[in-house]
Amino acid sequence: MGADLTHLREELETRVQSRTGRRVRNLAIEVSPECVVLQGQVGSYYIKQLAQHGVRECLPNVPLQNAITVAG
Repeated sequence: MGADLTHLREELETRVQSRTGRRVRNLAIEVSPECVVLQGQVGSYYIKQLAQHGVRECLPNVPLQNAITVAG
């Protein structure tokens, strides 16, 4: 992964954790030029949506796959 994509992934992780109050367990974000994939576990669909909005704030036009699972 290039340095730019690594920096972007770190930025997105920070935004998601900030937006969700660090309530996404095992957060993993895959960034490629084609799309962004969110993975992890949360306790509610609301937190899953907050995580998605954290990415959308930074990358409003990039395809996003929200694969975060809800268990609670």
